[in-house]
Amino acid sequence: MHEYSIVQSLLDSCEEHAKQNDSTKVTKVVVKIGVLSGVEPDLLQTAFDTFKEKTVCDGAEFIINHQKVVISCLSCGKESTLEKNEFCCPSCNSNKIKVIDGEDMFLMSLEME
Repeated sequence: MHEYSIVQSLLDSCEEHAKQNDSTKVTKVVVKIGVLSGVEPDLLQTAFDTFKEKTVCDGAEFIINHQKVVISCLSCGKESTLEKNEFCCPSCNSNKIKVIDGEDMFLMSLEME
């Protein structure tokens, strides 16, 4: 389960941001997880809840925003959000596409005291 190592990196990042902002407590952590990121949201939530104790995130709310796959069609130029994992342009049915969102996980925001 690589979610545990992801959470450890996330908590390290939260500690660093808190220190930079003279904060001792993070009250909310918001992340964006792309559906193609390989990260399992339920496991990430469990790992966060398990490892946040005795860190600046102890007691923090953890919000996960799910990002669908967004593509840019190299044939017709349209940008589309895919509802299914069918990797072709919904406008022209071309398979000449570039994925522009939905492959990564990002720390979007922190709320601190």
